[in-house]
Amino acid sequence: MNHLDIIENKSIHILREAYSQFRNICMLWSVGKDSTVLLWLARKAFFGHCPIPLVHIDTSYKIPEMIEYRDRLAREWGLDMIYGQNIEALEKKQTFPDKNVDRIQCCKNLKTEALRNTLNGSWSRFRLNHETKQYEVDQNREPFTGVIAGVRADEEGSRSKERYFSPRDRNNDWDIGEQPPEFWNQFKTDFAPGTHVRIHPLLDWTELDIWEYIKRENIPTVSLYYDQGEGRRYRSLGCAPCTSPVDSNAKNVDDVVEELKNGQFSNIAERSGRAQDKDDGGGLETLRRDGYM
Repeated sequence: MNHLDIIENKSIHILREAYSQFRNICMLWSVGKDSTVLLWLARKAFFGHCPIPLVHIDTSYKIPEMIEYRDRLAREWGLDMIYGQNIEALEKKQTFPDKNVDRIQCCKNLKTEALRNTLNGSWSRFRLNHETKQYEVDQNREPFTGVIAGVRADEEGSRSKERYFSPRDRNNDWDIGEQPPEFWNQFKTDFAPGTHVRIHPLLDWTELDIWEYIKRENIPTVSLYYDQGEGRRYRSLGCAPCTSPVDSNAKNVDDVVEELKNGQFSNIAERSGRAQDKDDGGGLETLRRDGYM
């Protein structure tokens, strides 16, 4: 087996283990490249079907093409698609674009709080009805006790401290010092009642691994990742007011792979275009301790 086969098999094993060990789990789908690879792997793990509900936190500030891509793929692949929002914060304009809070507080409002309350069922969830092709208020408010996420250790400093099976408390707060050891591919999956678990099947993948896998599998991705003729593209996707493209002439997956191989971005962090990282001291640890993705 080659390198991609090895990491693919390990991720599929973790996905199947999570599905078998946790009663009520979901998978976060940001519609970015990593979580889309994760979705692809889940469909491989379960023979072309993803039996796990997908959750997207919609801040209402995502680039419109991202939402169009999400809904198109959800319909085409028959995905159990759910989104959540902090409706109150949006109505009260407690956001950075409205100039009422800074970027970090905006992320806490629109992402961390929305994620926490979507997962625990306290706030309304909106589920795609495949017959009407519309989102409707979900009548199921049962909490999700496990969440599968497309986190990679090499993407950002605080993520390198994660485990494949990473426990949080009831409020999704993360105690970095209380992470279980994981040796020889032995994973702890028996946690105390009330523990909220994050599962990270892509933890050891690199940015290059992701793009080479996208190339090999011909996985559909958002065109924002490619130069549309202006010499710029997005390397990491987030909210439009806080995410900037990078200088690049990569017009397709092959070009992106070549850029990563030739070292064009070797000294530039993948999330360098994400302004909230800079406001959080150059990383995401403050936000992630409180439950940020």
